[in-house]
Amino acid sequence: MHESAGDRPPEGARAEPSRQVSPGAVLRAPFTARAWAEATYCLVGFPLAVVGAVLLLVLLALGTGLTASLVGAVLGLALVVGAVGLARGCAAVHRRLAQGLLDERVEAPPRLRPTGKAFARLDARLRDAAGWRAVAYVLVKLPVAAFGLYAVGWWLTALLNLSAPLRWAAFHQRPAAGEAGMPTITPIPLGGGAPHSTSFAGTFVAAAIGAVTLLAAPWFTRGVVAVDRWLIRALLGPGQLAERVRSLEESRALAVNDSAALLRRLERDLHDGAQVRLVALAMGLDMAKERLGPEGEPIADPARVRQLVDIAHRNATEALTELRDLARGIHPPALDDGLPDALSTLAARSSVPVELSVDVPRRPTPAIETIAYFCAAELLTNVIKHSGARRAVLWVAQEDGVLRLRVTDDGRGGAALGAGSGLTGLQQRVRTVDGRLDVSSPSGGPTAVTVELPLHA
Repeated sequence: MHESAGDRPPEGARAEPSRQVSPGAVLRAPFTARAWAEATYCLVGFPLAVVGAVLLLVLLALGTGLTASLVGAVLGLALVVGAVGLARGCAAVHRRLAQGLLDERVEAPPRLRPTGKAFARLDARLRDAAGWRAVAYVLVKLPVAAFGLYAVGWWLTALLNLSAPLRWAAFHQRPAAGEAGMPTITPIPLGGGAPHSTSFAGTFVAAAIGAVTLLAAPWFTRGVVAVDRWLIRALLGPGQLAERVRSLEESRALAVNDSAALLRRLERDLHDGAQVRLVALAMGLDMAKERLGPEGEPIADPARVRQLVDIAHRNATEALTELRDLARGIHPPALDDGLPDALSTLAARSSVPVELSVDVPRRPTPAIETIAYFCAAELLTNVIKHSGARRAVLWVAQEDGVLRLRVTDDGRGGAALGAGSGLTGLQQRVRTVDGRLDVSSPSGGPTAVTVELPLHA
């Protein structure tokens, strides 16, 4: 084991997959289900975007005009409210379409249920933040959908150009006398005009252009869809405040459940362990006292008394051991000298060689130290039991007011949340203090688990 401290993770601490695109992936891209699903999404999304945007613009224009005229202000406000409701409906359609074709799952914002009198309900609907975000999405979706339709055009032109030799030979689509030849369709406007095929051999030039266009089409489509995905996440979800409230509610529930489970475990361990030992100790001492007899008289059976005292001593020792183990489960004594010393001890006891790097200039609160320690202990236990690794790296540092802990190994990989490796329990423990846990473990390794915790609970 080697101990060091630094501002960067040691070599091998990061296990992020490479984002380079291989030539094989480029060649396979047009024939993947993802590419066709994205092209279908762009094709279906365009008419929906046009209809939604046109209706929304008409309602907003009429509503704004009537409201500004003051004569039809009530009707104008009603039209504006109707436009917001229409935008919510369009947003729901786009969310379902994205979920069905792109597997983009965005939780719908809560339904607006205004109460009170008519004007109070009207005011609540006009202040509907989720509704106005949906309005923004429907309006911005139109140009994005236009680019998506243009991306679908790349697919169509590619297929047409690829079929040029077939159309020339099988369907006799040859140029008549005086014509320039069979035109090559290109998705990008060319200043000098597209090339024309005047012979059968020339059609293979068009087919080559079609092949290049077909290879580029999925990536252009994916870029347009990526913009749409970002818009969906940013505008059609429940909003940052609602997400934050829900996250805090879940964290509070997890903290309460974790505390209740800890108390139940302590009660069970005390009842079934230390308490039993102490009862046996008391009974053994009572029996030894009876065997001693009245004061001043000789002991009738000294061997039996000695045996009872030995049993009582053993019960007392075991009770102390169990109580010490329970106390260690609540707060490890190794943390008394700080997190670096505790992690050093933890790494030294590992049966797999661990390279340790700790840079914690400012000590976190005790609760954060305890969570970080137990996370490191559980992750190193997973490395020993499940990974088959020959070495591991434990890196801890403070960055931007966050305590980051990363455990990597060169094992077989395949670790995942919910796979029975204890990672789900760690994730719940981390979330109780508004932390996060990320797992990168492709099949074949390496595995990298990163825990981010605030410095103060």
